[in-house]
Amino acid sequence: MVSKELPLKIKYTLLALAVAASLVSCAAHKAEPTQTAAAPATQAVEKNQKFNQRELANGLYEMVITPAGDALYVASALSFKDVQGGVVYKLDPKTLKTLGEAHTDLKNFGTAISPDGSTLYVTNSLDGGISALDTATGKVKTRTLFKERNKEGFPYGAREILLHDGLLYVGGVADPAVIWVVDANTMKLKKRIDNAGKWVTGLHYSEQTQRLYAANGGGEILVINPKTQRIEQRWAPLGVDKALLLNLAEDPETGRLFVTDNSKAKTTLVLDIHTGKTIKKLDTGDTLGVKFNPKRHEIYLSQRESGKVLVLDATTYAVKKHFDLPPHPNSLLLSADGQTLYVTVKQGFNKDHSTKGPDSIVRISLNQ
Repeated sequence: MVSKELPLKIKYTLLALAVAASLVSCAAHKAEPTQTAAAPATQAVEKNQKFNQRELANGLYEMVITPAGDALYVASALSFKDVQGGVVYKLDPKTLKTLGEAHTDLKNFGTAISPDGSTLYVTNSLDGGISALDTATGKVKTRTLFKERNKEGFPYGAREILLHDGLLYVGGVADPAVIWVVDANTMKLKKRIDNAGKWVTGLHYSEQTQRLYAANGGGEILVINPKTQRIEQRWAPLGVDKALLLNLAEDPETGRLFVTDNSKAKTTLVLDIHTGKTIKKLDTGDTLGVKFNPKRHEIYLSQRESGKVLVLDATTYAVKKHFDLPPHPNSLLLSADGQTLYVTVKQGFNKDHSTKGPDSIVRISLNQ
Protein backbone atom coordinates (compact mmCIF):
# COMPACT_ATOMS: atom_id res chain seq x y z
CA MET A 1 0.00 0.00 0.00
CA VAL A 2 1.31 3.46 -0.88
CA SER A 3 1.44 5.97 1.94
CA LYS A 4 -0.27 9.33 1.56
CA GLU A 5 2.83 11.03 3.01
CA LEU A 6 4.98 10.05 0.05
CA PRO A 7 5.59 12.64 -2.70
CA LEU A 8 3.21 12.13 -5.60
CA LYS A 9 5.88 10.93 -8.02
CA ILE A 10 7.17 8.35 -5.54
CA LYS A 11 3.62 7.18 -4.74
CA TYR A 12 2.95 6.70 -8.44
CA THR A 13 6.29 4.94 -8.90
CA LEU A 14 5.81 2.50 -6.03
CA LEU A 15 2.31 1.71 -7.22
CA ALA A 16 3.62 0.99 -10.70
CA LEU A 17 6.42 -1.19 -9.34
CA ALA A 18 4.11 -3.09 -7.02
CA VAL A 19 1.83 -3.73 -9.96
CA ALA A 20 4.54 -4.88 -12.31
CA ALA A 21 7.18 -6.47 -10.11
CA SER A 22 9.41 -7.19 -11.57
CA LEU A 23 9.76 -5.95 -10.54
CA VAL A 24 5.30 -16.66 -19.83
CA SER A 25 -1.35 -26.83 -27.90
CA CYS A 26 -0.17 -29.53 -27.94
CA ALA A 27 -1.62 -32.92 -28.86
CA ALA A 28 0.42 -34.47 -26.09
CA HIS A 29 -1.37 -32.43 -23.44
CA LYS A 30 -5.07 -33.04 -23.11
CA ALA A 31 -6.88 -30.07 -21.58
CA GLU A 32 -8.60 -31.04 -18.35
CA PRO A 33 -11.81 -29.45 -17.09
CA THR A 34 -11.21 -26.15 -15.33
CA GLN A 35 -10.64 -26.79 -11.64
CA THR A 36 -8.70 -25.63 -8.66
CA ALA A 37 -5.69 -27.73 -7.77
CA ALA A 38 -5.86 -29.13 -4.28
CA ALA A 39 -3.39 -27.54 -1.89
CA PRO A 40 -0.71 -30.11 -0.97
CA ALA A 41 -0.27 -30.96 2.69
CA THR A 42 2.54 -28.81 4.04
CA GLN A 43 4.01 -31.65 6.07
CA ALA A 44 4.59 -33.60 2.85
CA VAL A 45 6.61 -30.80 1.25
CA GLU A 46 10.36 -30.90 1.58
CA LYS A 47 11.74 -27.72 3.12
CA ASN A 48 15.07 -27.28 1.41
CA GLN A 49 17.31 -24.52 2.73
CA LYS A 50 20.54 -25.25 0.82
CA PHE A 51 21.32 -22.09 -1.09
CA ASN A 52 23.82 -19.26 -1.33
CA GLN A 53 22.43 -15.87 -0.30
CA ARG A 54 24.22 -12.53 -0.45
CA GLU A 55 23.06 -9.09 0.70
CA LEU A 56 23.81 -6.80 -2.22
CA ALA A 57 22.04 -3.44 -2.36
CA ASN A 58 18.75 -1.60 -2.02
CA GLY A 59 16.21 -1.72 -4.83
CA LEU A 60 17.12 -4.98 -6.57
CA TYR A 61 14.79 -5.98 -9.37
CA GLU A 62 15.38 -8.12 -12.46
CA MET A 63 18.37 -10.22 -13.48
CA VAL A 64 19.82 -11.52 -16.71
CA ILE A 65 22.69 -13.87 -17.41
CA THR A 66 25.03 -13.55 -20.39
CA PRO A 67 24.61 -16.00 -23.30
CA ALA A 68 28.04 -17.38 -22.43
CA GLY A 69 26.94 -17.87 -18.82
CA ASP A 70 29.97 -16.04 -17.42
CA ALA A 71 28.25 -13.06 -15.80
CA LEU A 72 25.02 -12.33 -13.95
CA TYR A 73 23.66 -8.78 -14.20
CA VAL A 74 21.32 -7.44 -11.51
CA ALA A 75 19.40 -4.18 -11.97
CA SER A 76 19.17 -1.90 -8.95
CA ALA A 77 17.17 1.27 -8.38
CA LEU A 78 18.96 1.78 -5.04
CA SER A 79 16.89 3.67 -2.47
CA PHE A 80 13.88 5.82 -3.33
CA LYS A 81 14.71 8.13 -0.41
CA ASP A 82 17.40 10.77 -1.01
CA VAL A 83 19.30 8.72 -3.60
CA GLN A 84 19.67 9.70 -7.25
CA GLY A 85 20.32 7.08 -9.92
CA GLY A 86 20.99 3.38 -9.69
CA VAL A 87 23.53 0.63 -10.29
CA VAL A 88 23.80 -2.43 -12.52
CA TYR A 89 25.81 -5.11 -10.70
CA LYS A 90 27.90 -7.66 -12.58
CA LEU A 91 28.26 -10.83 -10.50
CA ASP A 92 29.99 -14.18 -10.81
CA PRO A 93 27.08 -16.61 -11.47
CA LYS A 94 28.73 -19.32 -9.34
CA THR A 95 29.96 -17.40 -6.31
CA LEU A 96 27.83 -14.20 -6.50
CA LYS A 97 30.99 -12.14 -6.00
CA THR A 98 31.00 -8.70 -7.60
CA LEU A 99 32.84 -8.53 -10.90
CA GLY A 100 31.85 -4.97 -11.74
CA GLU A 101 29.43 -2.11 -11.10
CA ALA A 102 27.87 0.28 -13.60
CA HIS A 103 26.65 3.44 -11.84
CA THR A 104 23.81 5.03 -13.79
CA ASP A 105 22.12 8.43 -13.53
CA LEU A 106 18.67 6.80 -13.75
CA LYS A 107 17.16 3.96 -11.72
CA ASN A 108 17.11 0.44 -13.22
CA PHE A 109 14.37 -2.19 -13.14
CA GLY A 110 13.78 -4.60 -16.07
CA THR A 111 16.60 -6.30 -18.01
CA ALA A 112 17.38 -7.91 -21.37
CA ILE A 113 20.66 -8.74 -23.11
CA SER A 114 21.75 -8.96 -26.74
CA PRO A 115 22.46 -12.42 -28.26
CA ASP A 116 26.19 -11.68 -28.38
CA GLY A 117 26.22 -10.39 -24.81
CA SER A 118 27.71 -7.02 -25.78
CA THR A 119 24.71 -4.87 -24.86
CA LEU A 120 22.60 -4.87 -21.72
CA TYR A 121 19.19 -3.21 -21.90
CA VAL A 122 17.53 -1.84 -18.76
CA THR A 123 14.24 -0.08 -18.19
CA ASN A 124 14.21 3.22 -16.32
CA SER A 125 10.68 3.12 -14.95
CA LEU A 126 10.59 6.42 -13.06
CA ASP A 127 11.69 8.34 -16.13
CA GLY A 128 9.71 6.38 -18.70
CA GLY A 129 12.62 5.13 -20.77
CA ILE A 130 15.19 2.45 -21.56
CA SER A 131 18.99 2.49 -21.64
CA ALA A 132 21.53 0.41 -23.56
CA LEU A 133 24.75 -0.32 -21.65
CA ASP A 134 28.04 -1.54 -23.11
CA THR A 135 28.86 -4.65 -21.09
CA ALA A 136 32.58 -4.23 -21.78
CA THR A 137 32.76 -0.76 -20.21
CA GLY A 138 29.57 -0.48 -18.15
CA LYS A 139 28.80 2.84 -19.83
CA VAL A 140 25.39 3.89 -21.15
CA LYS A 141 25.71 3.87 -24.95
CA THR A 142 22.35 5.34 -25.77
CA ARG A 143 18.92 5.92 -24.27
CA THR A 144 15.31 6.38 -25.33
CA LEU A 145 12.83 8.35 -23.22
CA PHE A 146 9.19 7.96 -24.19
CA LYS A 147 6.97 11.03 -24.49
CA GLU A 148 3.77 9.71 -22.92
CA ARG A 149 2.57 11.28 -19.66
CA ASN A 150 -0.27 10.35 -17.33
CA LYS A 151 -2.88 12.80 -16.08
CA GLU A 152 -0.60 13.85 -13.21
CA GLY A 153 2.12 14.70 -15.72
CA PHE A 154 4.47 11.82 -14.88
CA PRO A 155 6.02 9.47 -17.47
CA TYR A 156 4.42 6.10 -18.13
CA GLY A 157 6.36 3.51 -16.15
CA ALA A 158 8.54 1.52 -18.55
CA ARG A 159 8.75 -1.79 -16.71
CA GLU A 160 9.11 -5.10 -18.54
CA ILE A 161 11.42 -5.44 -21.55
CA LEU A 162 11.68 -8.30 -24.04
CA LEU A 163 14.12 -8.66 -26.94
CA HIS A 164 12.89 -10.51 -30.03
CA ASP A 165 14.17 -10.46 -33.61
CA GLY A 166 16.12 -7.25 -33.18
CA LEU A 167 13.25 -5.42 -31.51
CA LEU A 168 12.72 -4.42 -27.89
CA TYR A 169 9.17 -4.67 -26.59
CA VAL A 170 8.64 -2.46 -23.54
CA GLY A 171 5.49 -2.60 -21.44
CA GLY A 172 4.08 0.68 -20.19
CA VAL A 173 2.48 0.76 -16.74
CA ALA A 174 -0.38 3.19 -17.42
CA ASP A 175 -4.12 3.20 -17.87
CA PRO A 176 -4.66 2.84 -20.76
CA ALA A 177 -1.34 1.09 -21.29
CA VAL A 178 0.96 0.89 -24.28
CA ILE A 179 3.68 -1.43 -25.56
CA TRP A 180 6.56 0.41 -27.19
CA VAL A 181 8.48 -1.33 -29.99
CA VAL A 182 12.08 -0.10 -30.24
CA ASP A 183 14.88 -0.98 -32.67
CA ALA A 184 17.49 -2.71 -30.49
CA ASN A 185 20.40 -1.38 -32.55
CA THR A 186 19.40 2.25 -33.02
CA MET A 187 17.19 2.51 -29.91
CA LYS A 188 14.67 4.44 -32.00
CA LEU A 189 10.94 3.99 -31.43
CA LYS A 190 9.41 2.11 -34.37
CA LYS A 191 5.86 1.40 -33.26
CA ARG A 192 3.34 1.84 -30.46
CA ILE A 193 0.91 -0.95 -29.66
CA ASP A 194 -1.97 0.99 -28.13
CA ASN A 195 -5.12 -0.11 -26.30
CA ALA A 196 -3.15 -2.57 -24.20
CA GLY A 197 -5.53 -2.43 -21.25
CA LYS A 198 -4.58 -1.38 -17.73
CA TRP A 199 -0.87 -1.67 -16.84
CA VAL A 200 1.17 -3.98 -19.06
CA THR A 201 2.89 -6.17 -16.49
CA GLY A 202 4.38 -9.25 -18.18
CA LEU A 203 5.77 -10.10 -21.64
CA HIS A 204 6.55 -13.43 -23.24
CA TYR A 205 7.39 -14.60 -26.77
CA SER A 206 6.51 -18.13 -27.90
CA GLU A 207 8.59 -19.81 -30.58
CA GLN A 208 5.83 -22.39 -30.97
CA THR A 209 3.03 -19.99 -31.83
CA GLN A 210 5.21 -17.14 -33.16
CA ARG A 211 3.21 -14.75 -31.00
CA LEU A 212 3.92 -12.28 -28.24
CA TYR A 213 1.86 -12.53 -25.04
CA ALA A 214 1.31 -9.57 -22.72
CA ALA A 215 -0.35 -9.73 -19.29
CA ASN A 216 -2.09 -6.71 -17.82
CA GLY A 217 -3.63 -5.43 -14.62
CA GLY A 218 -7.14 -5.70 -16.03
CA GLY A 219 -6.99 -9.50 -16.00
CA GLU A 220 -6.23 -9.87 -19.71
CA ILE A 221 -3.70 -11.74 -21.81
CA LEU A 222 -3.05 -9.98 -25.13
CA VAL A 223 -1.97 -12.10 -28.09
CA ILE A 224 0.15 -9.99 -30.46
CA ASN A 225 1.44 -10.75 -33.95
CA PRO A 226 5.05 -9.44 -34.01
CA LYS A 227 5.00 -9.23 -37.80
CA THR A 228 2.11 -6.75 -37.85
CA GLN A 229 2.50 -5.46 -34.25
CA ARG A 230 -1.24 -5.84 -33.80
CA ILE A 231 -3.29 -7.36 -30.99
CA GLU A 232 -5.06 -10.36 -32.51
CA GLN A 233 -6.80 -11.74 -29.43
CA ARG A 234 -7.69 -10.63 -25.90
CA TRP A 235 -8.18 -13.38 -23.35
CA ALA A 236 -9.86 -12.87 -19.97
CA PRO A 237 -9.17 -16.24 -18.30
CA LEU A 238 -10.98 -15.32 -15.08
CA GLY A 239 -13.92 -13.72 -16.84
CA VAL A 240 -15.55 -10.93 -14.84
CA ASP A 241 -13.59 -11.81 -11.70
CA LYS A 242 -10.97 -9.21 -10.79
CA ALA A 243 -7.43 -10.19 -11.62
CA LEU A 244 -4.06 -8.48 -11.82
CA LEU A 245 -2.09 -10.81 -14.04
CA LEU A 246 1.67 -10.49 -13.78
CA ASN A 247 4.34 -12.82 -15.11
CA LEU A 248 4.27 -15.56 -17.74
CA ALA A 249 6.17 -18.75 -18.56
CA GLU A 250 5.63 -21.47 -21.18
CA ASP A 251 5.97 -25.21 -21.51
CA PRO A 252 6.48 -25.42 -25.30
CA GLU A 253 6.16 -29.20 -25.41
CA THR A 254 2.62 -29.26 -24.01
CA GLY A 255 1.47 -25.81 -25.08
CA ARG A 256 0.80 -24.59 -21.56
CA LEU A 257 1.09 -20.95 -20.55
CA PHE A 258 1.56 -20.25 -16.83
CA VAL A 259 0.35 -16.88 -15.52
CA THR A 260 0.66 -15.52 -11.97
CA ASP A 261 -1.54 -13.22 -9.87
CA ASN A 262 -0.43 -12.19 -6.37
CA SER A 263 -2.87 -9.33 -5.82
CA LYS A 264 -6.47 -10.09 -6.77
CA ALA A 265 -7.10 -13.76 -7.61
CA LYS A 266 -3.98 -15.02 -5.81
CA THR A 267 -3.53 -17.98 -8.10
CA THR A 268 -1.40 -19.42 -10.88
CA LEU A 269 -3.32 -20.01 -14.10
CA VAL A 270 -2.49 -22.78 -16.55
CA LEU A 271 -3.77 -21.83 -20.00
CA ASP A 272 -3.76 -23.42 -23.43
CA ILE A 273 -1.35 -21.16 -25.28
CA HIS A 274 -3.26 -21.57 -28.56
CA THR A 275 -6.80 -20.90 -27.38
CA GLY A 276 -6.51 -19.20 -24.00
CA LYS A 277 -8.70 -21.88 -22.43
CA THR A 278 -8.08 -22.36 -18.72
CA ILE A 279 -6.67 -25.82 -18.05
CA LYS A 280 -6.22 -25.38 -14.31
CA LYS A 281 -6.26 -22.77 -11.58
CA LEU A 282 -3.56 -23.68 -9.10
CA ASP A 283 -4.24 -22.98 -5.45
CA THR A 284 -0.75 -21.62 -4.89
CA GLY A 285 -1.64 -18.36 -3.15
CA ASP A 286 0.17 -15.10 -3.83
CA THR A 287 2.41 -15.92 -6.79
CA LEU A 288 4.63 -13.34 -8.43
CA GLY A 289 7.56 -14.71 -10.47
CA VAL A 290 7.20 -17.88 -12.55
CA LYS A 291 9.67 -20.01 -14.51
CA PHE A 292 9.25 -23.33 -16.31
CA ASN A 293 12.22 -25.70 -16.41
CA PRO A 294 12.05 -28.20 -19.31
CA LYS A 295 15.28 -29.89 -18.19
CA ARG A 296 13.81 -30.88 -14.83
CA HIS A 297 10.11 -30.63 -15.73
CA GLU A 298 9.48 -28.24 -12.85
CA ILE A 299 7.70 -24.94 -12.27
CA TYR A 300 9.15 -22.29 -9.93
CA LEU A 301 6.99 -19.67 -8.22
CA SER A 302 7.96 -16.80 -5.93
CA GLN A 303 5.49 -15.87 -3.20
CA ARG A 304 6.11 -12.29 -2.17
CA GLU A 305 3.76 -12.21 0.81
CA SER A 306 4.53 -15.71 2.07
CA GLY A 307 8.29 -15.32 1.66
CA LYS A 308 8.75 -18.61 -0.19
CA VAL A 309 9.87 -20.00 -3.52
CA LEU A 310 7.90 -23.10 -4.50
CA VAL A 311 9.11 -25.97 -6.69
CA LEU A 312 6.20 -27.73 -8.44
CA ASP A 313 6.09 -30.94 -10.41
CA ALA A 314 5.08 -29.74 -13.87
CA THR A 315 2.83 -32.75 -14.51
CA THR A 316 0.92 -33.11 -11.25
CA TYR A 317 1.39 -29.50 -10.00
CA ALA A 318 2.24 -30.91 -6.57
CA VAL A 319 4.71 -28.86 -4.51
CA LYS A 320 7.90 -30.92 -4.34
CA LYS A 321 9.81 -28.57 -2.05
CA HIS A 322 9.98 -24.96 -0.99
CA PHE A 323 12.67 -22.48 -0.02
CA ASP A 324 12.06 -20.01 2.79
CA LEU A 325 13.42 -16.66 1.57
CA PRO A 326 11.83 -13.96 3.73
CA PRO A 327 10.75 -11.29 3.64
CA HIS A 328 9.84 -10.86 -0.06
CA PRO A 329 11.26 -13.10 -2.82
CA ASN A 330 10.70 -11.25 -6.07
CA SER A 331 12.24 -11.92 -9.50
CA LEU A 332 13.35 -15.34 -10.75
CA LEU A 333 15.99 -16.31 -13.30
CA LEU A 334 16.85 -19.80 -14.56
CA SER A 335 20.26 -20.77 -15.92
CA ALA A 336 20.49 -22.08 -19.48
CA ASP A 337 21.29 -25.62 -18.31
CA GLY A 338 18.27 -25.63 -16.00
CA GLN A 339 20.30 -26.52 -12.91
CA THR A 340 20.48 -23.15 -11.13
CA LEU A 341 17.75 -20.76 -10.00
CA TYR A 342 18.48 -17.14 -9.04
CA VAL A 343 16.13 -15.07 -6.87
CA THR A 344 16.08 -11.43 -5.78
CA VAL A 345 14.77 -11.00 -2.23
CA LYS A 346 13.41 -7.60 -1.28
CA GLN A 347 13.07 -5.91 2.09
CA GLY A 348 10.09 -4.02 3.50
CA PHE A 349 9.89 -0.29 4.19
CA ASN A 350 10.27 1.68 7.41
CA LYS A 351 7.82 4.40 8.43
CA ASP A 352 10.07 7.06 6.87
CA HIS A 353 9.89 5.09 3.58
CA SER A 354 13.50 3.94 3.75
CA THR A 355 14.09 0.20 3.38
CA LYS A 356 14.72 -2.03 6.37
CA GLY A 357 17.98 -3.26 4.87
CA PRO A 358 19.69 -4.21 1.62
CA ASP A 359 18.00 -6.60 -0.78
CA SER A 360 19.60 -9.97 -1.44
CA ILE A 361 20.52 -12.16 -4.37
CA VAL A 362 20.08 -15.93 -3.90
CA ARG A 363 21.63 -18.77 -5.89
CA ILE A 364 19.86 -22.15 -5.59
CA SER A 365 21.46 -25.30 -6.95
CA LEU A 366 18.55 -27.42 -8.18
CA ASN A 367 20.43 -30.70 -8.54
CA GLN A 368 21.40 -30.98 -4.87
